[in-house]
Amino acid sequence: MEYEDKVGRPSKPPSPKQNVRKNLDFEPLSTTALILEDRPANLPAKPAEEAQKHRQQYEEMVVQAKKRELKEAQRRKKQLEERCRVEESIGNAVLTWNNEILPNWETMWCSRKVRDLWWQGIPPSVRGKVWSLAIGNELNITHELFDICLARAKERWRSLSTGGSELENEDAGFSAADREASLELIKLDISRTFPNLCIFQQGGPYHDMLHSILGAYTCYRPDVGYVQGMSFIAAVLILNLDTADAFIAFSNLLNKPCQMAFFRVDHGLMLTYFAAFEVFFEENLPKLFAHFKKNNLTPDIYLIDWIFTLYSKSLPLDLACRIWDVFCRDGEEFLFRTALGILKLFEDILTKMDFIHMAQFLTRLPEDLPAEELFASIATIQMQSRNKKWAQVLTALQKDSREMEKGSPALRH
Repeated sequence: MEYEDKVGRPSKPPSPKQNVRKNLDFEPLSTTALILEDRPANLPAKPAEEAQKHRQQYEEMVVQAKKRELKEAQRRKKQLEERCRVEESIGNAVLTWNNEILPNWETMWCSRKVRDLWWQGIPPSVRGKVWSLAIGNELNITHELFDICLARAKERWRSLSTGGSELENEDAGFSAADREASLELIKLDISRTFPNLCIFQQGGPYHDMLHSILGAYTCYRPDVGYVQGMSFIAAVLILNLDTADAFIAFSNLLNKPCQMAFFRVDHGLMLTYFAAFEVFFEENLPKLFAHFKKNNLTPDIYLIDWIFTLYSKSLPLDLACRIWDVFCRDGEEFLFRTALGILKLFEDILTKMDFIHMAQFLTRLPEDLPAEELFASIATIQMQSRNKKWAQVLTALQKDSREMEKGSPALRH
């Protein structure tokens, strides 16, 4: 208006036609416009046949565009319906867990109804509570004990940062260099824990919480200390529990026989677990088992990372949490059943690969691994060999291993 006043012309909005023409002058013409636009005045007009042909092409394009739009709308509608169905299912499950199962945990947790609900995945809002109850607290760790361990860890960090060399009585067997190395490893591993989430790294909302749990654990179990992989387990627990409760679950979880064997690097017991796994591998997937044997692909190459982090590093986080759901219910057996489920899901791909490609594939699983397909695959795995269940096979192998160590000639075959 100011400009109009200066030049002495009244302010008048341009007509819609002027707007369109202006846009056409300064913006590239669409394919549709090219088809329907008449040629410039200085060029011969389009022949009638060519104009008709262009009109038909335009109409075909419109029809195809409408088909694509309809298909996309149907896809979005289906997606929305599925999301609503899932949300409704989760809402109903939350009510069932809160109103029926959790108040009557001791009598209901092992019922068929609860086991079926468990398999479908525990709703995130009650997951932490269910995990705590399922893992238990055999170690009788209290919130006060966590506070004591955390205070000791903080004192140790201050001592190391100021170059102090005093040793606490319970750490007499561990050098300051060992403790400092463990502390540095914790710092390094925290920065590598779920880096895409950006919540555990320095400055993130859960950094200090993760640091506290790992530090407190090194004081609670100096004989175990910190081992790579622990940060992922602690991080998953932090996402579902308060700090002290996460520490209690973490300590009890690592105290299970399988986790203790791996985190204390008990080679003999680890080999027994691998041997038990191979018994069920051959039973369920004989063709793939033979292919692995032929290519010398041993379980330690891919299983160690899966077991150390309870799949939290190898699978998408939401899928890993569903694995944890059933692991908390069924124990270590489910970790190895899950491994066989993964192998079965990708059996056709793996049987066409050589050693290098199989090892690369299994140590870096597809990021878009579908949860329902994996659980359907796991469901087909039978954890029974010659009428022996997992625990029986493992016990028999442990017994054989002990007998072999004693040098029994009867078992040397």
